[in-house]
Amino acid sequence: MAMGRPATVLTGIDVLARDGFKLLAGKRVALITNQTGRDREGKRTVDLLAKAPGVKLTKLFSPEHGLFGLLDEKVSDATDPTTGLHVYSLYGKTRRPTTRMLDDVDVMVFDIQHVDARYYTYTATMGNCMEEAARRKIKFVVLDRPNPTTGLIVDGPIADKVHLGFTAYGPTPIAHGMTMGELARLYNREYGIGCDLEVVKLDGWKRAMWFDETDLMWVNPSPNMRNLTQAVLYLSVTLLEATNVSVGRGTDQPFEYFGAPWIDGKKLSAELNAAELPGLRFVPMEFTPTASRFKGEKCEGVYIIVTDRNAYEGARSGVTFAWTLHNLFGEKFQLEKVENLLQNKRAMGAIRTAKDPKEIEKVWQEDLVKFKAVRQKYLLYP
Repeated sequence: MAMGRPATVLTGIDVLARDGFKLLAGKRVALITNQTGRDREGKRTVDLLAKAPGVKLTKLFSPEHGLFGLLDEKVSDATDPTTGLHVYSLYGKTRRPTTRMLDDVDVMVFDIQHVDARYYTYTATMGNCMEEAARRKIKFVVLDRPNPTTGLIVDGPIADKVHLGFTAYGPTPIAHGMTMGELARLYNREYGIGCDLEVVKLDGWKRAMWFDETDLMWVNPSPNMRNLTQAVLYLSVTLLEATNVSVGRGTDQPFEYFGAPWIDGKKLSAELNAAELPGLRFVPMEFTPTASRFKGEKCEGVYIIVTDRNAYEGARSGVTFAWTLHNLFGEKFQLEKVENLLQNKRAMGAIRTAKDPKEIEKVWQEDLVKFKAVRQKYLLYP
């Protein structure tokens, strides 16, 4: 673990403000943001742009969970109470801005904190908005933010074409190890979007930094993403999300444990500890979710302790969870639904047939090496 004083990091909105908002001077701006769009002092990007000299903020767009990040359902259009601006939902009737929504816009500005997982939908919202900006010759600006789990973890199978969509905007691995600005650069060139893209870079951030090694305030990027440990474990535990397993939603610590009424927690814990997954230990536990899957039902499962986050391997851990549940509990576990977020048929086949879970990750290594070579061209930070 890091010791000492955290690094001073300026996010994209801090840098934009420091430079007097010159990049947006004289422009009509649409802002895509949520509760994470704020500066170092906690002021919302919405309010900063609304008051910025020479900038005309005309409308707002919100992603999944809404402008304030409180909703775990389809999101309707709304009105921002402070500015009175209309907020168009990109997680309701449409998942991309329409011509009518962009009729008085010169620049689209994106300012949302993500976590490093292919299936975290803010990246698809960004990609969709970039496509619409390109179609209409509208400039697209990304106000960059740190990758909370460092910019070093690149891991997991590449999404198959058949799975591309809102939980897999492009053929990327589960963990891409990039900031939103870097991802935007990759999307723009590799996926042929070709919009007029500009990234307002972070100042003071280095790839090896975890979020708690910066001096930035943690703001929950989504209702169930409440701390850095959960952002770490999201890369593995979420592979079980579509199956008949609770991943801790409706509890105090989502993604830090998982279980089900049909699981024997002691047996599962013993097997997962025997697997010796780097950086993790497991404790058997009981819990009763108050919402989501198995609401009001007593579940047994495991509490996950992260003993070394730098050693942790998210994709390997996730497929080991699935393999172990399948091997211990057979038909009781909906193994086939792991593919919903694993999004790779070869990896899915390996979970079914592997005699040892350590064999599974071999199937994606070759494709991962190719992705890393492509990714390298778009990195902005040392």
